[in-house]
Amino acid sequence: MSIYIENLSVKFRIYHDSSPSLKDYASNLFKRSKQSRYSDFLAVNDVSFDINSGDRVGIIGHNGAGKSTLLKALCSIYSPSEGKIIVNGRIAPLLEIGAGFHPEFTGRENIYLNGAILGFSKGEIGAIEAEVIAFAELEEFIDTPVKYYSTGMYMRLAFSLATAMEPDILVLDEIFAGGDAAFMKKARARMHDLIDKSNIMIMVSHDHELVRSLCNRLIWLDHGKLVADGPPDKVLNRYLDIN
Repeated sequence: MSIYIENLSVKFRIYHDSSPSLKDYASNLFKRSKQSRYSDFLAVNDVSFDINSGDRVGIIGHNGAGKSTLLKALCSIYSPSEGKIIVNGRIAPLLEIGAGFHPEFTGRENIYLNGAILGFSKGEIGAIEAEVIAFAELEEFIDTPVKYYSTGMYMRLAFSLATAMEPDILVLDEIFAGGDAAFMKKARARMHDLIDKSNIMIMVSHDHELVRSLCNRLIWLDHGKLVADGPPDKVLNRYLDIN
């Protein structure tokens, strides 16, 4: 398993005025504006690195540094504006847990819907359905539309599904598991087990002690640029000296 990133840039367009009317849009097609209505913003700017089998990589940086954008590019949610990403292995992205749930669908229906979004086949989802429901402790409510779920119930189901299969490459972004203390303890144990079983793990977290304990390598991003890549203590100490 491996990930190869070469000169990766992810660019977003920022508009500086409100949406123009159809009349304004049409008139602007026939004249040059003296000032651009937009500018381009590089959320990830010319980043290159390799990740190999066995690596546990933490990505650190201030808010807006490009960490989550980088993870979404790795998971093919965003396409590179420049450069390339080569991934050898199956990625399990735990980014926005439950983002694909439909409020009108039951918990059971959402298991199949969200499982398909995560890239599982119908047969694979069927094989883990009972275990997902049991882990989420939602047997009584699984055929109720999720719009009636509490936040804790919703997050338990989403977390249980997202962590039900063993990936080649595990990608985590500030993972939260909702629920009471007993479920949180169970969820943390499951996350550690999933990390242990994955071939490669990449995570974004503001919890510096967590990344120090789980990772063998840290990547520091600042304004989309790679500042440092190396052993956790060395990179984290340098980061904390500046921030």
